[in-house]
Amino acid sequence: MFTELMKYKENGHFFFTKRDSLKKVCNAPTDKSGVFIVFALVRERVIMVYIGHSGEVKADGTLAVRKSGLGGLKDSIVNGTFFGEPRHKGWKKAMRQEKIEALDVYWYVTHNEELVDCPKILEKKLIYKDFENSREFLAWNTNY
Repeated sequence: MFTELMKYKENGHFFFTKRDSLKKVCNAPTDKSGVFIVFALVRERVIMVYIGHSGEVKADGTLAVRKSGLGGLKDSIVNGTFFGEPRHKGWKKAMRQEKIEALDVYWYVTHNEELVDCPKILEKKLIYKDFENSREFLAWNTNY
């Protein structure tokens, strides 16, 4: 996938179908920030459709971790905005419309005792790197 992500030791992934509760299947941390990448399974093909982030580095160099709702990376994945509605609703709607069988969501915590990488900057780098390789933007990313 992206070699830039190999240095992040705290990571994971989960599968999401139209029958699932995103809140229940999402295993991302509630007290950490980072990036996440979404792959869609469509007609036996796996397609990367979205790269997102949670949190950003403040002017003083500290990391801002999302505190509302569930908190952290998990809250961004479950309740973040997706085409005008929360992801837990919007992803199901998009999956029905685009005939997506399942989503495979990978997440990466971008900070620990040794490093504090800005999730927002990393998200943009990953989106651009994907664009350089494919010459197309990801279907669900609307801001570049």
